[in-house]
Amino acid sequence: MAVNTFGAGTYEQVWATKLQERLTGPANWKELCEVIYSDVQVLNLPFMSTEYTLQSGTRGVSYTHSTFALTNDTLTINNFDIVSVYQDRADLAQSKLATAAEHGARQGDLISERIEALLVAQHAGWTDVGDTGGGTFGLGATPITVTVANIDNLIRAVKRLVINAKGTKLMNKYGLAFLWRPADFERLEEAMASQGFTFADQALKDGIMDADGVGKYAFGAYHYVSPFASSTRVFAGVRKLMQIGLLKSTYGKVYFNPNATSATGPLSGVSWESRLDYGFNPKQGLISL
Repeated sequence: MAVNTFGAGTYEQVWATKLQERLTGPANWKELCEVIYSDVQVLNLPFMSTEYTLQSGTRGVSYTHSTFALTNDTLTINNFDIVSVYQDRADLAQSKLATAAEHGARQGDLISERIEALLVAQHAGWTDVGDTGGGTFGLGATPITVTVANIDNLIRAVKRLVINAKGTKLMNKYGLAFLWRPADFERLEEAMASQGFTFADQALKDGIMDADGVGKYAFGAYHYVSPFASSTRVFAGVRKLMQIGLLKSTYGKVYFNPNATSATGPLSGVSWESRLDYGFNPKQGLISL
């Protein structure tokens, strides 16, 4: 028999009421850093840059007073990124898919990803830990090849360096953390699974990721993973010592412009914009090992 023919557009169609979710990167920066929301451009954060001197005393003999020096450290919020989206007035009236809420949510995700990428680019202000030869790790800039066999040794080495730098109290307060590259994180899970007994059972059942993507506690440290991690450096150290300053009045806000413009003139449409005003500061009194 003859086959019926249905031309393009003659089938009934049903459209989703919202756009598909987008792929979104992690926000480990909220876990790793001290986040300061402020409307001040420059925050002064002085610290004591010298140590008191402890001396042996003799009864009846005078002693020497210790002197000290205060040094100013600053967190400056003066960097600026922006994301803006334009929509024609007719498109706005005829389509309800790209709404203000949709634009705002996607801009917020993009800004969070931007902060994550900016964080891992701050390594110039950190202390290098590298391969010192013979399978040991210490202060230095020689790259470390992370393997399943040495990843737990690397974690222990960072703890040792923190303890040697008198950072035990801070480490106990805030926790030790690693921000791994995805390939290194895979090796960490394999190392966990090889430990045996309950530890391995947990690793095999759950991995080391919580449901929301935040790393779990293992080998005495918190472990996170990020696709934005540097190909040459991994963040490791005490949490909350790296500061991120965010301008309170603009962060998380979506601004609606009822009359959009372009470089060549006005546009018959509207726009939504979000901006990121930020600054970074490793606490200067705590970065040296």
